[in-house]
Amino acid sequence: MAMGLIVGNWKMNTTVTSAIMLANAVKVQIEGQFGPEVVVCPPYVSLYSVSETLRGSRISVGAQNMHSETNNGAFTGEISAEMLAQICQYVIVGHSERRTYFSETDLFINLKLLAALSADITPILCVGEKREDRDSGRAHDIVSSQLDANLNGMDLDSKIVVAYEPVWAIGTGQSASPEIAQDMMFHIREILADLVGNRSEAIPLLYGGSVNEDNIGVYVSQADIDGALVGGASLNAGAFSRLIANASRTER
Repeated sequence: MAMGLIVGNWKMNTTVTSAIMLANAVKVQIEGQFGPEVVVCPPYVSLYSVSETLRGSRISVGAQNMHSETNNGAFTGEISAEMLAQICQYVIVGHSERRTYFSETDLFINLKLLAALSADITPILCVGEKREDRDSGRAHDIVSSQLDANLNGMDLDSKIVVAYEPVWAIGTGQSASPEIAQDMMFHIREILADLVGNRSEAIPLLYGGSVNEDNIGVYVSQADIDGALVGGASLNAGAFSRLIANASRTER
């Protein structure tokens, strides 16, 4: 069974000042708690300040995105894995908002994953279906296709996290039922098992999609859900800390 993991994705929220305050508040509120590993992913401009604020704490830092190029060069506005490696332990790759709003392809996401691993950063790969895919019964096929393309050529003995985020549940307040989430997680685990055998059990699987302090328990109690990728609920220190505590208390 993979170790529990709660990841807070702050998206395009907070200034540098408010990011430091939020990080410090979460650090103080979960100090002394036992439970899952915790990661926060602030915007680029706050990464260094937040990493310094959290230095020596139980909270790790992740980036929300990165470019696929492994060398420095003429890619205006982009951030490489090499740039992130000194301040980040994790990076989110393939989030549905990147796929939708920035037309990121499965090939591009695959190259990002390879670049992250080459820089010794643990990628959090996001996969998930749209509403029409779910309604037409194609959800499993869509996620299988994403995983096959995204993981192509990867050494899965390396550290990787997979997050299932149904697109129709992201930022909508409409979360997938625990049964739907578990069904997909079992499917993902089977795909990973075909690739790496029993080692798939060590790959953390996260659910993402309108997760909050009230519903986290029903998700992490499922057999194949090891944690959560949390959006809006991670922007409030009290709510996020209670979510972490509730995840810690849940048995499966």
